Order: sequence, then C-alpha cells, then structure tokens
Amino acid sequence: MEALLFLFPQFNYMAPKEEAYFKILSPEDLQAPTMKDDSSRQKDKERKSRLSLFLTKSGSHENVSPTKKTNTTTNISPETALQWSDSFEELLKHSDGVESFSQFLRTEFSEENIEFWLACEEYKTIDSDTKLLSKAKCIYTVYIDSDAPKEINIDYNTKAAIQKVIAKPTKSCFEAAQLIVYSLMKKDSYPRFLHSDIYLRLTRRKGPGTNMFRRRSRSCVFNDRGEATTEPSAW
Repeated sequence: MEALLFLFPQFNYMAPKEEAYFKILSPEDLQAPTMKDDSSRQKDKERKSRLSLFLTKSGSHENVSPTKKTNTTTNISPETALQWSDSFEELLKHSDGVESFSQFLRTEFSEENIEFWLACEEYKTIDSDTKLLSKAKCIYTVYIDSDAPKEINIDYNTKAAIQKVIAKPTKSCFEAAQLIVYSLMKKDSYPRFLHSDIYLRLTRRKGPGTNMFRRRSRSCVFNDRGEATTEPSAW
C-alpha cells in the first residue's frame, strides 16, 4: 500500500470507504469468480457425462445397446454377414449387423453416429408425453448441444430448429438430424465397413487358415464412388 502511495500520491486523498474497498480486493479475491466458473463447468461436464451414460445404456434397437462391447460376432455365419453387403438398409435390419457396424465405428471414433440413430429410433416409439420430453432432452444434451459429449456433425440450421422445439418436442423433431447422420453413415462409413478387417473376418474372406468364401447367387463389388453394388456371379 505504501508503495502505491509513493507511485500514486493521489491515493492519499481516498475516502475511508474507498480505501477499505481497495484493500479488500486482493488478487485472491479477483481470482475467486474465475475459480467458481471453472468448478461450475466441471460439474456441468460431469452431469452431461452421466446423462450420456444413462442414455446409451437405455437406448436400443432390436435389443442392441449402442455401447455393447461383448463379443457376439463369433456365432455369425458367413452367409448372414454377406447379406449385409446387399445394402445399408439390410445391415440395419439385423441386430448382429448393427452391433458389428457399431464395433467398426468405434475403431474410427465415430460411434456417436450409430448411437444417435439408435436413440432416435427408440425415441419415435415413445407414447408418453412425459417420457418423450425426458428422452428428447437427453438426446439433445448428449448429441446436439454445442457442449455435448458426443456431438454429431449436423448443420447450424438443423441444430437451431431442434433447439426451438426441444421444450415441447414432437416425435419428428429429430428426423432431419437423423436423416443427415443416416446419409453420412451410408455414403461414408458403410463402404469402409465392407472393406474392414471386422467385416472380412465375418465373411471368412480374411484370417489365418481360411479361404475365400464364395456365394453362388451374387458378389459384392464397388463402383467408382465407393458404393457397394451387387451383380450376378458365375461362382
């Protein structure tokens, strides 16, 4: 304080109340609000993490959990796995197909896409308005919000449209976002899945001591855009 009076003599004319206020504002006091904000942000992250865990545990499609990591692919026959190459829609019809695709997305750190799609599929089956609101808020917090722990890649307009109706959600409020994610998985992730080690091992086309598995009816080929197509086979 004495150093400040030496450098700034005008402080000698401070009123008693002003001088007391000056003394109270120590560096520690100035940092207190920032520390409180950091603590609040940490608590908010923990809350969102718990919501994410709750949602992914409750979300399912044909009894498949998005976070399921048990090894259920060992009993899948090559014939069944080869059916998934017919189309992305065919893949999603099979619970084992969904689980195998989810396993592949986890290797690419993009499992939030299939988890969001599964959550939306379950969301559309809810009849209770109370449960619909609760589920909508969970989906928004985990996948849509800017600070969401598993934020999906959608455009601003789609996100803003969801934000406007989230207080009174409808069964169709996530349809636009779900369609974007579906298209992204179909055009981008699905072709890579068909080339992945995970899928090739299921079809017995890759692995030690195995031979190329052949189908009599059709074969899976890829066009210039990387999309899977089928054509008659001479096998």
